[in-house]
Amino acid sequence: CEILSSLPLQMSLYFNVYFFPFWWLVTVAILYQKYPALSDYYKFILVTIMILVSLTELIRLYLGYVGNLLEKVPELAGFWLLTLLPQLPVILFLLFNEGLKIHSLERAVHIIFAAFLSFQVVAAFFTLRRMVNTLAARFRLTEFHRLEEQRPGPGVPSLATGSSS
Repeated sequence: CEILSSLPLQMSLYFNVYFFPFWWLVTVAILYQKYPALSDYYKFILVTIMILVSLTELIRLYLGYVGNLLEKVPELAGFWLLTLLPQLPVILFLLFNEGLKIHSLERAVHIIFAAFLSFQVVAAFFTLRRMVNTLAARFRLTEFHRLEEQRPGPGVPSLATGSSS
């Protein structure tokens, strides 16, 4: 039995679990500091983003741990999609939108978080590909063995030979 889980992905998830609360505290503290200076639509966008990122990150990290450690393709695929679609674009929006009046500490933690997400997208893709290929090969071998067991032996007459005794 070959181990299909990815050690680099697992290490990244481990460090991300400890980095996320730090990122969240820094982002909320800076948001509190610059909140009065922001326009109304940026206030709404930032509060919505913080809620969305917080909920999505908890689900995403859980799916990553379960999918990678237990070698479950659906959970790892969910992790990959949650990383690729909502998380990475939102962090890039927070990193590059100058209308948000980005603080230097805020930019630093967003860069680190974006690096985690980018690495996890790539590592999860290759891990998923390896898992799916291995599981497909196992399935084909199982089907082959099942068909071998159903095939009649050499001394048993079959209906295809046309023996009429």
